[in-house]
Amino acid sequence: MASKKQPTRRRGAALTHLDRDGRIRMVDVGEKPVTRREAIARGQVKMAAATLEAIVGGKLKKGEALAAARIAGIMAAKRTHETIPLCHQIPLDVVEVDFRPDRANSTLEIQARTVTDARTGVEMEAMVAVSAAALTIYDMAKAIDRAMEIGAVRLVAKRGGRSGEFIRSGESQWPGK
Repeated sequence: MASKKQPTRRRGAALTHLDRDGRIRMVDVGEKPVTRREAIARGQVKMAAATLEAIVGGKLKKGEALAAARIAGIMAAKRTHETIPLCHQIPLDVVEVDFRPDRANSTLEIQARTVTDARTGVEMEAMVAVSAAALTIYDMAKAIDRAMEIGAVRLVAKRGGRSGEFIRSGESQWPGK
C-alpha cells in the first residue's frame, strides 16, 4: 500500500459522531458509495527476552501463542461493532494478523490488515484485531512474564473512501508483504 502521505488531521474538520447540538450519534453512511477500503494497524508487546523466545519457539505451557493470538485478532475484528459503540457492522473480505519478533528490543510486533467493500472504513477493525492479538499474547505468556507491556497500537495506513489515503510516516515495510 505505497502512496502519498496525508496529514493526520484536516483543518476545520467536524467531529462526525456529534450532531449540531453536541449529542453523540452514529454517522449515517447510507448515501455514501460502496468502495474498496483497506486498513493496516500495528501494535507491540514488550517482554523479557526469554518470554519472546518461548513464544516464537512455541514452548509455552498454554500452547501455541501466535496461533491463538491470530485467531483472537480475526474474531475480534469481525465483532468490532459489538465493542466500539458507534462502529457500523461491515462485511469483512480480509482479516490478516501477522507477527514479527524484534529480538533487539525484546518486542513482538503485531500487524493486522482488514479489507472490505462497504460504505465506511475498516480502521477500527484493524486496530481491534491488533489489540485482541496483543491481549491474547499477554494471556498466553503471563505465567512466565507478568511485566509484559502492550503498546503503540496505531493506524499505519488506510485506503479508500472519501478521505482518501493515509500513510503514517516513519513506518518500516513489513517483511514478506
